[in-house]
Amino acid sequence: WQRFLALYFCTSWISLFFGGFLADLVVNRMIFLWTFGTWIFILYACTEGLPKAPRDATERNCTISPPYLPPSIKNTTRQLNDLRQKMRENNISAYIVPSTDAHLGEYTADREKRRNWLTGFTGSSGVAVVTHTRGAVFTDSRYWIQAEREMDCNWELEKTLSSYAVVTWIQQELKPGEGIGFDPFLFSIGEWQSYSSLIQSSGMTFQSIPTNLVDLVWGNQRPSLPNETIYALKDEFVGSTWQEKVSNIRAKMNSHAQKPSAVLLSALEETAWLFNLRGQDIPYNPFFYSYTLLTLDSVRIFVNVNRITNEVQTYLNTNCAPSSCVQLTEYDQLRDTLLEYVKGNVKIWIGQSYTSYGVYETIPKDKLLAEEYSPVLIAKAVKSEKEQKLLKDCHVRDAVAVIQYLVWLEKNLARGLVDELSGGDYVDSLRQKQQYSKGPSFATISASGLNAALAHYRATNETKRELGVNEMYLVDSGGQYFDGTTDITRTVHWGTPTAFEKEAYTRVLMGNIELTRLIFPQRTSGRMIESFARKALWEAGLNYGHGTGHGIGNFFSVHEWPVGFQSNNIAMTKGMFTSIEPGYYHDGHFGIRIEDIVLIVEAKTAYMFGGEPYLAFETVTLVPYDRNLIDTSIMQDVQIEYVDQYYKKIKDLVGPELQKQNLHEEYKWLEKNTRPLSHGALISASLLLLSLPVMATGFINYIFV
Repeated sequence: WQRFLALYFCTSWISLFFGGFLADLVVNRMIFLWTFGTWIFILYACTEGLPKAPRDATERNCTISPPYLPPSIKNTTRQLNDLRQKMRENNISAYIVPSTDAHLGEYTADREKRRNWLTGFTGSSGVAVVTHTRGAVFTDSRYWIQAEREMDCNWELEKTLSSYAVVTWIQQELKPGEGIGFDPFLFSIGEWQSYSSLIQSSGMTFQSIPTNLVDLVWGNQRPSLPNETIYALKDEFVGSTWQEKVSNIRAKMNSHAQKPSAVLLSALEETAWLFNLRGQDIPYNPFFYSYTLLTLDSVRIFVNVNRITNEVQTYLNTNCAPSSCVQLTEYDQLRDTLLEYVKGNVKIWIGQSYTSYGVYETIPKDKLLAEEYSPVLIAKAVKSEKEQKLLKDCHVRDAVAVIQYLVWLEKNLARGLVDELSGGDYVDSLRQKQQYSKGPSFATISASGLNAALAHYRATNETKRELGVNEMYLVDSGGQYFDGTTDITRTVHWGTPTAFEKEAYTRVLMGNIELTRLIFPQRTSGRMIESFARKALWEAGLNYGHGTGHGIGNFFSVHEWPVGFQSNNIAMTKGMFTSIEPGYYHDGHFGIRIEDIVLIVEAKTAYMFGGEPYLAFETVTLVPYDRNLIDTSIMQDVQIEYVDQYYKKIKDLVGPELQKQNLHEEYKWLEKNTRPLSHGALISASLLLLSLPVMATGFINYIFV
């Protein structure tokens, strides 16, 4: 009826205006002017009153009646009503739902995606809060647009992500003395401390509820427990036996000043690494749900025991001393086992970054040794010589797949056959054909034009764009292989990029080069040197809003902590792998990221201050940069020389593999795209010199003629 009335009034005034205009334009000029002005006012009011689609029709608009909801949203009314009933039964007025599982990893299995199921928002980072009358999702800038496309109007989007912001929002709803519920297994120790302090200072109570309320509401619709087989890696893919690793960790326990009697491992990658085991419980990550309690005289893995084959049981209990043979205990028995263990004269060493509050609260504080990272995570960060070779080898085969993809794009793009989704699927399929492949290491980011300006964009059927020759295309992808994990980003343009696009790309490349070329002392923090990747961008008033790099594993997580360039990463050490990935994102237009994986090696220097070798980076990613986007005129000679040497390395290592796989077209492409940049620079300089006489003659004619 609103639309009908608006249309009625608008058409009525239009008719009145044109009728008066045609009847007596000259005699009734005053009436005409009054009619015209009134019509303009009413027309404006009418159109403003019409329900409008949002600026971006893929995003919701809850400010109009009825609201505009894109087809990608999920109706969450039923689950919200059911959750509120559970809240009343537990006498709480608010409930916090984070995006993590009990092991606090970056990726979670489908059955652990409680926030996703409750809200419809599928981004990897965010917290949902439910009161009896309101619901809100808190997330960072990477996911604001995605959240607006996925959530219905039951949810408010809060464009921030901090415990302070969450508690401040809750304060608007609750009164002092009311309770806020949470699942203690979904909060890290640090998060619990932060929330608890803020909530208590606000006069509210923070109530630990070990039985998750969302699980109760989800019921039998919740995905089932993983049941895929857990398996042991073959010897050819591991750096050390699990017995050697256990012995090494026990040595660290004995040498520690506080003499811990046990190490408790909560991060899924810790148990998988320590015992050279792998599973398929987590998307893109070869982990399985487990804990480990390693003492000086026993080893115990908490796992769904019926998933352990006879072969793996033999593997864990052959050629081991009594103190090293592995006891298998059901996954859900961890708390009871800890409660019994802490009755003795013991001290448990934990890495608090990956230990949930639900585990932490079972250990008396006088029997706890808490450090940021466990000794297993620290040990895993430094790769052995064998592991280094394995990871380098897998990058050669991975480069073949990426080069195949770039060649395929060049052939199919102009025919209008490629969109963001089909492109991302195709590069994944090419990796699958390579030796030792175990699938992608994360969901491929395939982003064209303005979508690439969203640093962590994920293409969907609703948002996918066709790839075009006249705009940027960013592809960030990686693979899992038995011998390693890969992660590479390349940005390309097949047409004629603008001067600004070329400058921005070249400055991102210069940043990548400058950090990669750096020589630095041992035990340098990544945070101290990451600005080298930003320097060329800063000089032009540009920047990027994400981290500069992250660790990467050997058939493990693509984001492997604690290596990287953030303030809470450990110091750089020989044998670590990390990514270097500066970028630039021009909102609404394009995005650029250039990502390489590098190995930390000893540097060759004339001197050794302090008697220790300095460190440097060795690039192991082996795919050329886009020549079409490189402006050598703003690069330094040493940067151009670096690219030339890098291209020679690519040709030397990847060329033989392309020929071995009979990929002759791709080999020709590689030859063309690894030509030295300095040739182009010399040709440009020669052309400039040749043109000087002509330019001088033209200038003289202009002055005197």
